[in-house]
Amino acid sequence: MIKAIEILQKPRLQLLQLIDSLDIHLLNEVPAGFNNNIAWNLGHIVAAQQGVCYLRAGLPMRISEDLYELYKPGSRPEKFISEAEIKEIRGLFTATLTQLEQDYTEGLFGNYTPWITRYGVEIKSIDDAISFLPFHDGLHHGYILAQRRALLGRQL
Repeated sequence: MIKAIEILQKPRLQLLQLIDSLDIHLLNEVPAGFNNNIAWNLGHIVAAQQGVCYLRAGLPMRISEDLYELYKPGSRPEKFISEAEIKEIRGLFTATLTQLEQDYTEGLFGNYTPWITRYGVEIKSIDDAISFLPFHDGLHHGYILAQRRALLGRQL
């Protein structure tokens, strides 16, 4: 499972590079046809990983409760996300995976509660949860690509 966590790092780093050229207003803008924005998707990737791995195992999250509440599944952008908040999320993008790897190695996920995702995937253990993360990250990576195209295409 350690390799699976390591594999998640590269697409996350690539995604951060992809949005580097976007200003804070574009990151916050909800493009036509979408119900969220790039900034929310970034935060959601972090929050969802915390919920899938830590909350389901009955463990405290490695992010603040406030951040989780803003980006948890079922949430939507509620406010303008500042540059400071974006910077925090960018840092958490990889730091949470590093922490997950450490916590996994230490065997902290022994009390994982099985559940079925909204996509019909049964998650029975932390190993299943970690295996699910690339699907979830990839889904939101795709949304971000589409939103970026919609925003930049409008500017051309």
